[in-house]
Amino acid sequence: MTLHIQKLPSVLGAEVTGISLRTLTDPDTLAQLRAGMDEHAVLVFRDQPLENEEQLAFAERFDGTLHSKTSVAVLAKNRFGNEALTDISNVGADGQILPADHRLRMSTISNRLWHTDASFENPPGRYSMLSARVVPPVRADTEFADMRAAYDALDDATKAAIEGLQVFHSIAYSRQIMGFEFSEEEKQRLKGAVHPLARTLPRTGRRSLYLASHASHIVDMAVPEGRLILRDLSEHATQPQFIYRHEWRVHDFVIWDNRTTMHRARPFDDKKYRRELRRTTTLDLPLPATSTATVAA
Repeated sequence: MTLHIQKLPSVLGAEVTGISLRTLTDPDTLAQLRAGMDEHAVLVFRDQPLENEEQLAFAERFDGTLHSKTSVAVLAKNRFGNEALTDISNVGADGQILPADHRLRMSTISNRLWHTDASFENPPGRYSMLSARVVPPVRADTEFADMRAAYDALDDATKAAIEGLQVFHSIAYSRQIMGFEFSEEEKQRLKGAVHPLARTLPRTGRRSLYLASHASHIVDMAVPEGRLILRDLSEHATQPQFIYRHEWRVHDFVIWDNRTTMHRARPFDDKKYRRELRRTTTLDLPLPATSTATVAA
């Protein structure tokens, strides 16, 4: 089969067919996928059964250094033995569904807020890759919002007003607004980071908003005033016209660009049904001078 990238019927996202990620090593094909990410921001692959080590290896082949300083890592030992493979699930080390009041569950409920992976680190996350291993018999979707399209839709006055603004991102902040508190020792391991509110993507030159629930406040601005700006922009950016909603199937593999999207998990009865996904996230390190091949759309 031949690689094919077909745009989804939404403002962002495309479905990729014709390849097996577990055996993909060809540099030209990897470059085509990166070009597809530049264009579509979310790529969906169906029927990609991956073992943990295969997912880790593909993530490194695709984009290099992996993010491992996650909030989950400060709360519990990784049951897979590698902090770069984040456990996006509602089960514990014994494979049983976590109790309703379990501290890990209380923290990860905040994944239902719009967020951007690893924006609270420096360097932040670039690409996240999520592999669906166990899917419940009810809808447990993930939504993605296009921050490029949201930026393009702003009026010129708003674009000028936010130009050059810097935002402090903190996962302790996003968890606190949901009523979850890290310990002081945990907070020391999750100190937060500062990033631009609007940024330019290096390969495409497109402008994009960069914010989400981790965005605590705008640097050098009164906190209430800055938070109102962030709230207004988040509400603007998550209007239906900017969103793709993914309905998971077993062995789905989805890659998204954290620099140009926000995402959130949609609720389901996680006290009744198991749901297990594995996430790898790469760090937004300087890009090498590589070709961005044209792909079929």
